[in-house]
Amino acid sequence: MKTRNFLLIATITLLFSGCVVYSFYPIYTESDLFENDLLLGEWFEAENPDIVLNGDNDIWKFNHPFVGDKEDGIRDKKRYVLTLTSNENGVVKESKFEVHVIKLAEEYFLDFYMEEYGDDENIILSDLHLVPVHTFAKLTVVEDKLEIHWFDPEWLEDLIKENKIRIHHEDNGDFILLTAKPKELQKFVSKYVDSEDAFEDGLAVELYRKK
Repeated sequence: MKTRNFLLIATITLLFSGCVVYSFYPIYTESDLFENDLLLGEWFEAENPDIVLNGDNDIWKFNHPFVGDKEDGIRDKKRYVLTLTSNENGVVKESKFEVHVIKLAEEYFLDFYMEEYGDDENIILSDLHLVPVHTFAKLTVVEDKLEIHWFDPEWLEDLIKENKIRIHHEDNGDFILLTAKPKELQKFVSKYVDSEDAFEDGLAVELYRKK
């Protein structure tokens, strides 16, 4: 399932629509993280680099979070906070994710974890039934362009049903939740990093640096 509007899966309701592979655990351990500025800055979604940026474009803003007091000005360069902003018919919507970069099989991978989707004052019954999950995607950096590809959940489902892969998971009939811990996830990702089938029908976005 491909879509250019990533904000559609940034909301909790559509996050569980089956567009990506979900994981209970992150794909990284602390020892896998390294300082980098690969994502730092503002990016926008577009089908080509010559598009004119306007108020309707989704903006992806990556910042390194502060360590300790903000006044100290020290940032953790091993982590990112992604603020995803979209203007839909004049209504500005915003979601925040915690993002980490690791390198596996000579490729970069991103781990996304939804950091904010509401506040304590507006908790409703449906919120109490939500469990935060991780998603992970392959990252390709080409100058001022980011290509992000998530694994295709239907491809994963077929592998599991055909007993072609063994990985800890739970299947409730609606979607598969990987329950493998980081090192097992890394083995899975490394094995299929060059598989065209693994990414062919998965969610994909192209981002261009805002200038």
